[in-house]
Amino acid sequence: MCNTASGEAHQWAQAHFFVAGKFGAWLRAQIVGDMAVELDRIREIAERVAGSSGLEVVEVELRGSGPARMLRVFLDRPGAVAGDVLAGVTHGDCAEFSREFGTILDVEDAVPGGSYTLEVSSPGLDRKLTKSADFERFVGSRVKLMTRQPLSNNRFFEGRLESFRDGRLTLDVSVASKKSRKKMGAASDAGQKVEIEFANVEKANLVPEI
Repeated sequence: MCNTASGEAHQWAQAHFFVAGKFGAWLRAQIVGDMAVELDRIREIAERVAGSSGLEVVEVELRGSGPARMLRVFLDRPGAVAGDVLAGVTHGDCAEFSREFGTILDVEDAVPGGSYTLEVSSPGLDRKLTKSADFERFVGSRVKLMTRQPLSNNRFFEGRLESFRDGRLTLDVSVASKKSRKKMGAASDAGQKVEIEFANVEKANLVPEI
């Protein structure tokens, strides 16, 4: 596991304004849309830099406002086995990525709006699963997830990922923790398996097994 952080500064004129009513709602939506575009651009740069070193970008986050903004990038090494720290991203990987990525962000002015802190790290044992390739890679691992639409009046599931094929995953929920079984109710009965469409997964992550 690795973690590096560095401060980056940019100058940008700050606007002060008051909005109300429908125009205010439109402006807020516009700001959110602009942030999404910026984040997409930042992720594209991150994937370009990571790919040149044989790494993959798990997630990119831009949180906070003003000088307290934090840009976080989580990296992984394709093919690394869950929980095998020797096969994953090293501190050196993070440091090298941080230097190159930070330089490109500055040159391309990809993060407008003043100063921010860049933090680069490995995804950790509770790695998020966001792409179909993630579910294919971690078949056999324990995961917990939240669905977009409820299944049998339940949106939370935890279990062992038995398979992932044709855009559909199968969970053996009988191995879930006592707390999770209580949240899942009848779905956690012994031997119970749940099939979930990948398109219905809102968020998911690995459950560490130590």
